[in-house]
Amino acid sequence: MTRVDEAERMRRWRLVLGKPSEPPEGGAVLDEVALAMDRVLEALYDSDRRAGLGSSCPNVNRWLGDIRTYFPSSVVQVMQKDAIDRLNLQQMLLEPETLSTVEADVHLIGTLLTLQGIIPEKTKQTARQVVRKVCDDLERRLREPMIQAVRGALNRANRTHRPRAGEVDWPRTIRANLKNWQPETSRLIADRLIGFGRRRSALRDVVLCIDQSGSMASSVVYSSIFGAVMASLPSIRTRLVVFDTAVVDLTDLLSDPVDVLFGTQLGGGTDINQAVRYCRDRIERPEKTIFVLISDLYEGGVREELLRQTNEMIASGVQFVCLLALSDEGAPSYDGDLAADMASLGAPAFACTPDLFPDLMATAIGRRDISQWAARNEIVTR
Repeated sequence: MTRVDEAERMRRWRLVLGKPSEPPEGGAVLDEVALAMDRVLEALYDSDRRAGLGSSCPNVNRWLGDIRTYFPSSVVQVMQKDAIDRLNLQQMLLEPETLSTVEADVHLIGTLLTLQGIIPEKTKQTARQVVRKVCDDLERRLREPMIQAVRGALNRANRTHRPRAGEVDWPRTIRANLKNWQPETSRLIADRLIGFGRRRSALRDVVLCIDQSGSMASSVVYSSIFGAVMASLPSIRTRLVVFDTAVVDLTDLLSDPVDVLFGTQLGGGTDINQAVRYCRDRIERPEKTIFVLISDLYEGGVREELLRQTNEMIASGVQFVCLLALSDEGAPSYDGDLAADMASLGAPAFACTPDLFPDLMATAIGRRDISQWAARNEIVTR
């Protein structure tokens, strides 16, 4: 290792460990930029200065600007979340001057949604703009994969071998008839046609039933985006329901995920059984319905009744999937016993990332084995 490499290594350890790690003499020397980085880290992580940012809006704004100067966006988002959790900066987010300077991400949206009941009028417009930016960014990333996966699955599920002229799937038809190629005439004899089938107004019904307890904030954000995308597809009839101890049907707001999110109220208790009953009463075509319960399964309602309803829904033909989380946050906390009971009835329970959700829905639409799909994607199911 060269002396330059050693100096850089020491500099990084000094930034990680803070001033207490600095030897009395001959230690790592921080240049001007590194000293500035050290100050913003110290303000947040030095345990002796838990209020290192102070309580004034200018101090917080200055700190938010500094971390964007010295750290990449992914690190900025982590530090913002830590600042909100460690230094109790929720009150600062109620000021439009502060809110307009933050790096918007899914975690920030979750925090704003928990605060929406106390956001003052002067900040509401700024809050909506922040939420709109995150929703637009997520929708740009997730919309096309979702549409491609769902449309492809619907086309495959609705194929016929007696298609009408406008319903022939020509790529698949050509592949199926290559054995009939006539080289002397340069013609392909198609004695087997493969078609997409006749289009109908709604080939599948999808119900997203979302737990809006505080721990499910990221799942609520992603579910709202995916729900809005699916609602834009005429072949999918989508219903979106959120619940805590009450049930709120937000289907009429699905044209705009921002409206959906501001229709939620994160926090409070959980009555999964009541929410499932509400959704079940509105299922018209069980054999064509995909029911996605997004919850950590910490049930505050009647557990036995929830299991009974789950069993009866599956017996009627409903595809029942239980997502313990729809987020990028790693392994979630959940009720393992209830997850295992749900899985034993035929409702596989597992966490899913947003990037995998479109393929999960395609698997459900095609009525393929979801447990096998999870295994292929190295997802642990209950």
